[in-house]
Amino acid sequence: MKITRIGIHRVDLPMKEGAYSWGGQSFPAFDSTVVLVETDAGIVGAGESCPLGPAYLPAYAQGVRSGIEAMAPALLGADPRQVEAVYDRMDLALRGHPYVKSAVDMACWDILGKAVGLPCYMLLGGLRNERVTLFKVLSRQDPDRMVEMLGRYQAQGFRKYQIKVGGDADSDIERITAILAARGPGEIFCADANTTWKMHDAMRVVGATRGLDYSMEQPCISYEECLSVRRHCDQPMILDECMDSVRMLMRGHADSAMDQVNLKINRIGGLTKARAFRDLCVELGITMTIEDSWGGEIATAAIAHLAHSTPAVFHSQSSAFHEYTDTVIADGGPEIADGTMTAADAPGLGVVPRMDVLGEPVFEVSA
Repeated sequence: MKITRIGIHRVDLPMKEGAYSWGGQSFPAFDSTVVLVETDAGIVGAGESCPLGPAYLPAYAQGVRSGIEAMAPALLGADPRQVEAVYDRMDLALRGHPYVKSAVDMACWDILGKAVGLPCYMLLGGLRNERVTLFKVLSRQDPDRMVEMLGRYQAQGFRKYQIKVGGDADSDIERITAILAARGPGEIFCADANTTWKMHDAMRVVGATRGLDYSMEQPCISYEECLSVRRHCDQPMILDECMDSVRMLMRGHADSAMDQVNLKINRIGGLTKARAFRDLCVELGITMTIEDSWGGEIATAAIAHLAHSTPAVFHSQSSAFHEYTDTVIADGGPEIADGTMTAADAPGLGVVPRMDVLGEPVFEVSA
């Protein structure tokens, strides 16, 4: 089997609730890139990469498309079922930029699953987690509005929540306190600053909320700053944005820097790299949130398959991004019920792109 054509599609994913806000950023929609990889066997694979705006990570939407355009000629003729070999080609054609490679790698896993007639979770380790527990994001707004959103999500069956903070310390203390006062039995919360607190603000929040039951997620931008906060924090620590490689995971484990990590597929570089990161977490005994930066049905399907193949005891939670937008880019996305999701039990990722939504490719290359 050989890759004969690669097409890139651009699609906007508007937010149902008007905007998504965290730290100092707010977006009404996100720019997502869908890549379709065609083969001489008639099998087509789909992948997706959707950075969370241009200032969240060293990743941006146009960079995804430009990077794939640069790599694509070198991938023609490769066997997409040989995912590691395809990754070798990508690394030779483009140094770094894992968020670019993620979409292509995801499409290759989709093809591999279709070629052998198995869902991707079977190829990533088997069905080890039957239902994927979801969390809901409480987008950063006034505390009263966030509590109102919490009540709506509680009624939908969700039990895990991420409180978006990262503004001034006084307001964030008020947000955390108000939301935790409205918690229901068995509910779990984390306060996620998405790197935006300065150490002084993080320390103020830690001091003011000492004794409250929640987890602290990535308070500051650098690993070293987060480690310093960790040493003054009673709450469990989750590291996210700085956990961008197996090397950083090993460093964090050696320093006892975190109790949990957030594994984002496109930050690591796709399912191939995420599988290695996931497996090392299991060996080290580290619990994971498994998700991506953002996306529609295709990215969410990849999240679900990786989470399904992760031992349940090491999977904390995941996010179903396709429920945050009304734009459906593919049929067969994971089904959501009672705060959990399940991937389609179909070969590959189990999704079928809606070409009427994706439209004509913005770039394509063929053999």
